[in-house]
Amino acid sequence: MRSIWSAIILLPSLLAGVGAQGDSWKSKVKVQRNGFYAQDVVDKLEETTMSNVEAYMNKKIAAGKNNGCTLEKAGVRREWGDMTDEQRSDFINATLCLMKAPSKAPKDQFPGAKNRYDDFVAYHMTNAGTLHDTVGLFPAHKYFLLAYETALRNECGYKGYHPYMNYDRYTKDPKNSALFNGNMTSMGGNGAPDSKYAGVRTGSGLIKSGGGGGCVTEGPFKDYVANLGPGSAMMDNVPKNPMAGGGGSNPRCMRRDINVNAALGATADRAYNLITKSKDINTFYNTLLTPPQNSSDPYNWGIHTSGHYIAGGDPGGDPMCSPGDPIFYFHHAMLDRLWWIWQMQDPDTRVNAVVTLGGGGGSNRKIDLKWLIPDVVPVLEAHDGLGGQKGAFCHVYV
Repeated sequence: MRSIWSAIILLPSLLAGVGAQGDSWKSKVKVQRNGFYAQDVVDKLEETTMSNVEAYMNKKIAAGKNNGCTLEKAGVRREWGDMTDEQRSDFINATLCLMKAPSKAPKDQFPGAKNRYDDFVAYHMTNAGTLHDTVGLFPAHKYFLLAYETALRNECGYKGYHPYMNYDRYTKDPKNSALFNGNMTSMGGNGAPDSKYAGVRTGSGLIKSGGGGGCVTEGPFKDYVANLGPGSAMMDNVPKNPMAGGGGSNPRCMRRDINVNAALGATADRAYNLITKSKDINTFYNTLLTPPQNSSDPYNWGIHTSGHYIAGGDPGGDPMCSPGDPIFYFHHAMLDRLWWIWQMQDPDTRVNAVVTLGGGGGSNRKIDLKWLIPDVVPVLEAHDGLGGQKGAFCHVYV
C-alpha cells in the first residue's frame, strides 16, 4: 500500500523561518505539513495564534518564570498524517516496547497488569472520577498524557513527542487514512465486521456502527492483547473480569469500529466555534462535553464523545479502560491542543482559568499519578503548557 507520506509537501516558508511580521516563531518551531491535507479553520487559527504564544513565552522569559522552557526547546506535537514514515515507525516501536516492558502497578490491586502499557490502563480505570470531574478533565489528562509520553521516551527510546489526531481529517474516509489503514506505519486497522454491533448509545442518540466492531486483524497491533477491564463495557460479549473493579487478568483481542459518523461530530467548524465562541472556561467545558441540543444536527454528540468513538470498541470505547487502545492518547492530545489554542487566545487570563461548575478542590487540587510518574503536580502547574511544573510541561502543537 502506498504511503500517504509520498504525497508530503514540506512547505518551505514554514521551515525556513523567514516570514511576514508576526511569523518569527517559525524560526523556533519546526513545522512539517502533509500536502495531501488542506489546512482547516482550526489549523489556520492555531497558526495565527502562534504570535500570541511567542509573545507570552517572551514575557515569561523576561520575568524569569519560564523554567527553562522556550519555543526552541519545546516538544512539538504533530498530527499523525504530518509525520514521516520514519517518525511513525519510531512511535509504533516505542508503543510496542511499552507493551512488553514490565509492569510497575501494585500487583495486589492489578494482578492482570502484564506490562508497562497496562499500568496506564490500570490508573485510568481506578481514578476515572478525578480524571473526569470538572476541575480534573483538562489538567489531569494533560499530565496523564505527559506521563505516557515520558514513558515512551525514557523507557522505550522514542525520539519524538506524542502525536494528535485532527478529527476533521477523519470525516471522509477514516478507514483508509494514514492513522487507520492497517499498514505497518498506521496505528492498526478497523475491527472485523460484526453484524451484531449496532453502535454506541449516547445521551444525544445512537452513533451507528461504522461497519466494524470485531477484532483488529491488520497492522502493528493485530496481536496486541487487552488484559484489564472491562470497567464499563459499551459492546456486547465482552468477557467479565475475574476481579471486581477490573484489575484481574482478562486477555482478549482489541476490538474496533472506525466510525465516520462519530468523526462528523467533531468537524473543524465545530472545534473552531468551540474555541472562538467560548468566552470563559465554563462555556468551553460545557460545549466540549454537552453542546446545545439541536434536533436538526444528526451528529451533535459533542467533540469529547465524538473523538472517543472515532475508534470505539473494546477497550477503547469503555470509558474506564479507554487507554487500552493507543488511539486514546491521540484523542486526548487533540483535546489538549484545543484547550491550548483556547488558552492562547488570551493567555494572561485563560492559562489559570479553572472550571467552577462542580467540586474537586478547585485550584488547590494536586494531581497524583502514583505508579506512573513520581511527581505530584499542583493543578495550576498542569494548566501551563509552556513551563509548568519546573518546565516539565513544555510543548507546542503544530
